[in-house]
Amino acid sequence: MSIPPPPGPHQPQEPQGSYPQGQYPYPQGPYAAPGPYPYQPWGQGYRPYNSPAPVNGVAIASLVLGILCFVPAVGLVLGLVALSQIRRKGERGKGMAVTGVVLSSFGLALWAAGLAGGAALDAWSGLKGAARDNGSAYSLAKGECFDAPSGSLAGVAYDVDRVPCAGRHDGEVFAAFKMTGGPGYPGDDKVTDLADARCYALRYDYAMDAWAVPDDVDVYYLTPTPQSWKQGDREVTCLFGNTDEKSGLNGSLRNDARTLDAEQVAYLKAVNTENATLDRQPLDSPDDDLQASRRWASRMSAALTEEARMLRDHPWPAGAKTPIAKVAEEVGARQEEWARAAKAGDTDAFYEHYDRVMALSAPKGAVTARKALGLATTPPSSENGSSRGDGGTGGSEFEV
Repeated sequence: MSIPPPPGPHQPQEPQGSYPQGQYPYPQGPYAAPGPYPYQPWGQGYRPYNSPAPVNGVAIASLVLGILCFVPAVGLVLGLVALSQIRRKGERGKGMAVTGVVLSSFGLALWAAGLAGGAALDAWSGLKGAARDNGSAYSLAKGECFDAPSGSLAGVAYDVDRVPCAGRHDGEVFAAFKMTGGPGYPGDDKVTDLADARCYALRYDYAMDAWAVPDDVDVYYLTPTPQSWKQGDREVTCLFGNTDEKSGLNGSLRNDARTLDAEQVAYLKAVNTENATLDRQPLDSPDDDLQASRRWASRMSAALTEEARMLRDHPWPAGAKTPIAKVAEEVGARQEEWARAAKAGDTDAFYEHYDRVMALSAPKGAVTARKALGLATTPPSSENGSSRGDGGTGGSEFEV
């Protein structure tokens, strides 16, 4: 399975003036699935940066026999042999061997008890629980950090090594959610589109301060495969990873109510209202679909109205009142231009108001307010080095 390298970092942002969808890559192709199957490709990825140990061949054989439920007793024996060889030789494939043992044992149980149909679905959660203790790729939970055996988030992943978030690591799980659907696999495009949209939105619940997330960090994810979907797997795991294949992550990226004070959380909730709407910018430009851009502008106007209300209504500490009032004033000015853009009669009029939004999206006021609250004060930078507002990059999908 071929996975293209990412075209560039999709940088998280705060609301004022960053317009993401055209600026940042969205993963493409059939990406990974949390399930006991031989191919579990990561979401968006990059090339490996070290030379991995060889995969134990007996572990692969055990996994294949376990998946096929064919002569499960042989798969069980091979899995146990593989685990012994892996410990002795330092090879990779522990997750495959464990999964082979679990599936083969499950197959034996089915054969012995004569189970059929829905019993396999009922046992899916048990398989996941058994694999969780052995570092399988589909066993990750929110807040956990891990290393991929290959050192890369590209390609396939049979297992992972959970490590403390305080040190260097390849990835950090920030969310997980379950998809809905019947027994038929909805297709790679639908699965990855949903994973993409949900994961990018959920990152704000885990890393509320977008300015505190490094520019080279992007969102990755694991999704169900057609095979695991048949067994009842609907889970999508959202990850942070570094787009620099040699750097990885250092320390946890988590910043939420666990680590922030009440005033910081209140401010970030307000500005992330705008941020989440920015993430839903239409793929087509106003020249191609003016109505879609107008609807988006209307949503932006509503989001900024709510953001300004939240900023004005909160009882801020004395040192933060004046700079946050200034931010609320700036938000109100941008809201008016978004409202006008939503009513634009043609593309020229839309671009006119859009340009005014960009001009009104300077980071100076946000930096002052953030300094008063003790938040990060360096805006995320764009590829050309410019930045705007209380958000991320100053670019946009629109070619104005």
